[in-house]
Amino acid sequence: MIMNLAENKTSELWRSFMPQRKEITNFLSTDLFSMQVYDQRLNFGDFNENTRFEKWAAVEVADFDNIPESMESFILPEGLYAVFLHKGAAAEGAGTFSYIFGTWLPCSEFQLDNRPHFEILGEKYKNDDPTSEEEVWIPVKLKD
Repeated sequence: MIMNLAENKTSELWRSFMPQRKEITNFLSTDLFSMQVYDQRLNFGDFNENTRFEKWAAVEVADFDNIPESMESFILPEGLYAVFLHKGAAAEGAGTFSYIFGTWLPCSEFQLDNRPHFEILGEKYKNDDPTSEEEVWIPVKLKD
């Protein structure tokens, strides 16, 4: 689904995905993936609430042989990722992302790589519960 932060359609995306998830028969785990694919020309210094991106609700599958007709496949390109743990409600994620992009990344030996960003919503994920946990995966490469 195409969206931006000003008109965030994440809950709509997941509401449409979750009932159909039961049709996927070859998943590898119960983990859910919330993935963002950004335009390759995007300079993240220019990112704002109106920047459009593609958002996916996904699961990891063994193969693409039995994908329901209403769904699409996606191959996540391999590469180096920085992984962070967000604890707390999903609605409080802005603080985690602010730290990653405003503090950690500028002080690290890495820069963003042009690959999808994603969160893994595992067994400790509880949506807007303050005890929820999710992994935040940011694609990185060594600075030029």
